Amino acid sequence: MHITGGFLKSRKIESPKGSNVRPTLSQVRESVFSTLFSITDFENKSFLDAFAGSGIMGFEAISRGFKNCSFIEKDKKTFFLLKTNAQKLNIQAEFYLGDTAKLLKKTEQNFDVIYIDPPYQSGLYDEIICIIKEKKLLKQNGILILEYPKDLNIQLQSFNIIKTKIYADKAITFLSE
Repeated sequence: MHITGGFLKSRKIESPKGSNVRPTLSQVRESVFSTLFSITDFENKSFLDAFAGSGIMGFEAISRGFKNCSFIEKDKKTFFLLKTNAQKLNIQAEFYLGDTAKLLKKTEQNFDVIYIDPPYQSGLYDEIICIIKEKKLLKQNGILILEYPKDLNIQLQSFNIIKTKIYADKAITFLSE
């Protein structure tokens, strides 16, 4: 898998193997960051890759100008691969091994952009969105981005839809408060 834009463009990272891992396709990543750039600038902004996997979304964010990024990953093997990818790219970031819902409930941080892409059949979308809303984890003018199966019904907790894009069987929705 290759980073699609920014100062790390074309750099390769390893992707975890397994049936519950779906790295976001390069076309979708390019579109996500193009849309995001039309909504906000990236300078001095923070990005949370809440279900990091390989870390590709967070690495794209850093490569494209986000000041810092935090990664959360539950699977130990995937977490160590994520950290290995970051070392190869010489990226400084915050890495958290553990359950995303539990970690978000405990954190005192908030973020400019939060990217949510849990395992599709996990049933976690509504819970995570609720935690983000209740804990005010988005900064003022922050953006919440969801990647999900296009037919999934998600409770948006009074977030406002900025834009939704459909890619075959998946959707990307950009939300604000």
